[in-house]
Amino acid sequence: MRATLSKKVGTGSNKRLEKLNVHIRNSWRTSLQLIRSIEPLRVAVSLRSQDGQRITNSPNAAAKNSGAISESLRVSQRKIAKSLKLSSSTVHNIIQRLRESGTISVCKGQGRKTILDARDLRALRWHCITYRNATVMEITTWAQEYFQKTLSVNTIHRAIRRCRLKLYRSKKKPYLNMIQKRRRFLWAKAHLKWTVAKWKTVLWSDESKFEVLFGKLGRHVIRTKEDKDNPSCYQRSVQKPASLMVWGCMSACGMGSLHIWKGTINAERYIQVLEQHMLPSRRRLFQGRPCIFQHDNARPHTASITTSWLRRRRIRVLKWPACSPDLSPIENIWRIIKRKMRQRRPKTVEQLEACIRQEWDNIPIPKLEQLVSSVPRRLQTVIKRRGDATQW
Repeated sequence: MRATLSKKVGTGSNKRLEKLNVHIRNSWRTSLQLIRSIEPLRVAVSLRSQDGQRITNSPNAAAKNSGAISESLRVSQRKIAKSLKLSSSTVHNIIQRLRESGTISVCKGQGRKTILDARDLRALRWHCITYRNATVMEITTWAQEYFQKTLSVNTIHRAIRRCRLKLYRSKKKPYLNMIQKRRRFLWAKAHLKWTVAKWKTVLWSDESKFEVLFGKLGRHVIRTKEDKDNPSCYQRSVQKPASLMVWGCMSACGMGSLHIWKGTINAERYIQVLEQHMLPSRRRLFQGRPCIFQHDNARPHTASITTSWLRRRRIRVLKWPACSPDLSPIENIWRIIKRKMRQRRPKTVEQLEACIRQEWDNIPIPKLEQLVSSVPRRLQTVIKRRGDATQW
């Protein structure tokens, strides 16, 4: 196919031309290569009209570009397409656009007008940010009433993406009422002057529950629309999977002891755990240096017999605000170990216990120092958010 620029473009070519507009708009490198490759054709277009007559009457311009014209007529569209790794129809449509408009860029105003203009998008963005927990159906209903336009759910989806917003799964955080936020705010202000060295003298402790994972993980599956009832596309779940309760303690100096048991815990069992695991860990990690013991406000921790035992042992306890797991570095340790469990996927309770102990011992000391050093920043975030939950 020679580069004859007088060929007309049909309806199918117009559709390909619209696709070509999107392709060139998103790939400036391809546009630059095309401009360099068919620059002689641009000269030929500028000197020839649609019926083959010359547009310019300047003999100097014709003589100056005669070499480029002859060179352009010797280059076929097929060779240009092969060198640029494009289809022949794509090159033909670009040359056709050159002949008609003198440029390969997309003309302004080309394509169908959007239903929502820039002002509507600003109003939609404000509404989405104000009501972040609203569903797409609720946003669509509001948009139809507010803009007085017929809008579908897919249109609102595209408009939300145009607003540089996206639907995400929200992070789970404990509910905090006004009293709890106030207490967290006052506690953070009272301990804001503590240095990192002071926080390194704290022995952090907590319990966590680990379950044996069954089935396939994840809420998302790759499938077609017709495969929604395919058994391989189901998310399997178990009503009461086998689980273990784990108690552990850590500090910036290293990891403490780990205690694993089945079932729940009460105040008597918790005191036994402190005698058998907390006291030896404190002696091993701090070696007689003064330290502060931290635990949350769970019922076994705040029971009268537990507080009496801690008072008799002369153990200094850090007062802790309610519903504040984001302030404890050991919560990040549990998160790391649970992520490892999802990757290793133990099948039995014995394998689960062995994996937990192995991953507990593999936590490096620099990671512990990093987590403990982040406590002052966590307090600053709590103060900035007036006691609300933080990102940790």
